[in-house]
Amino acid sequence: MSDPTLPAHVPFATQPLGLLGSLKAARRNLLEILPELAVRQPMVSGRTGIRWHMVVDSEAIRRMLLENIDNYPKSRATKNILRPAIGDSLFIAEGAHWRWQRRAAAPVFSHRNVMGLAPIMSTAAARSADRLTSSDDRAVNVMEDMVRTTFDVISEVTFSDDGTFDSASVHRAIDAYIAAAGRVSIMDMLGLPDWLPRPGRLMSGQGVKQMKKVADDAIEARRLRGPDGIPDLLDLLLAGKDPETHRQMNTSELRDNLLTFIVAGHETTALTLAWSLYLCAFDQDVQDRARAEVQSVVQGRTATGADVEKLPFVRQIVDEALRLYPPAGILSRTARSADTLCGRDVRPGDTVMIPIYALHRHRMLWEDPDAFRPDRFADRSAIDRYAYLPFGDGPRICIGASFAIQEAVIILATLLARVRFDLVSGRPPEPVMILTLRPDTGVWLKTSPV
Repeated sequence: MSDPTLPAHVPFATQPLGLLGSLKAARRNLLEILPELAVRQPMVSGRTGIRWHMVVDSEAIRRMLLENIDNYPKSRATKNILRPAIGDSLFIAEGAHWRWQRRAAAPVFSHRNVMGLAPIMSTAAARSADRLTSSDDRAVNVMEDMVRTTFDVISEVTFSDDGTFDSASVHRAIDAYIAAAGRVSIMDMLGLPDWLPRPGRLMSGQGVKQMKKVADDAIEARRLRGPDGIPDLLDLLLAGKDPETHRQMNTSELRDNLLTFIVAGHETTALTLAWSLYLCAFDQDVQDRARAEVQSVVQGRTATGADVEKLPFVRQIVDEALRLYPPAGILSRTARSADTLCGRDVRPGDTVMIPIYALHRHRMLWEDPDAFRPDRFADRSAIDRYAYLPFGDGPRICIGASFAIQEAVIILATLLARVRFDLVSGRPPEPVMILTLRPDTGVWLKTSPV
């Protein structure tokens, strides 16, 4: 029975699951494959068709993400799932192909550019507050509203809402693709060759083809039209150039990266906001304290980019939500060559995972790890750098991390200033991870004007 004093969480496995048990658990909820040992030991290893290791030791994680990064590319299963939808974009690419794309795209997410997008975030937040305050104290699935809100933001910052791109249909197509193809296949768990087709992924490709055509047409239309007014994300990417090779992205490279930014850029922030609102409803003292901070800063107006640094407690709530419910709950890699982690041999072809969900709840790293305590982030310097990785780390740290944090703080602050959130009895969210960690049946809260 779950502890009512703790927010929703998934218990760790206390018994070996075996191949079929692991497959069933992985297809239902990837978090269920995480062993309880992963929150007590530095590394857990086993074999489920293929050899695997779960690493939660700081030095070993540092080696994987920083010192020996080329030996730990994204896992074959991850690439098999995502490549049909987002190609060899920044999220998938490796080596030199990744490096030049990263150099070309990095200026797009500079502090100046991200701050320039804050008014779009503030406007979308205000619209969300209007919707939520008109609900007449009914139960509302705030997850749905956060998806709508962050999708408004990403659509505007990507294409200036110029009518050339049906971003909603693109989102539906990728969502449908992930639903059909995103679950782990037994062929992946057995380590069968990548060229063998995975049936679910074959049946889900038609919508993706149409989605890519829509994106290609929008990119070509923008090339012909050129920028108009304040540059949006597409303008900045079209102008982007690798400072070392002077290479620019062609249409397919632009499209794959735009689709990555559109999907990842809005869903991860929507998830963070939905979980943050649930946690604020779970602990009314935290909600009241955050609201007081916001009201003292914004004083009746909508939160802006300049307010973000003046709202440290709101930021701490976001950080704690990302700790308890990291959107990427497991990072999966495939070892290219032999290595040693935590004194154990890692062989070429082994799957090496960083179970972020377990890392963020490790008994040796966090006090009362399953509890909601935003104050643990009051002094970020006291937190082990490799104990908290909601955006990864090293050269491949999420390129949009600052964008996501700014958006989450602005929207959360705006909502807390105007809306009170309360739990709905008998409807706790259920954390479920397929590719991202989502509330399986939504986040249902009662909302009312402050």
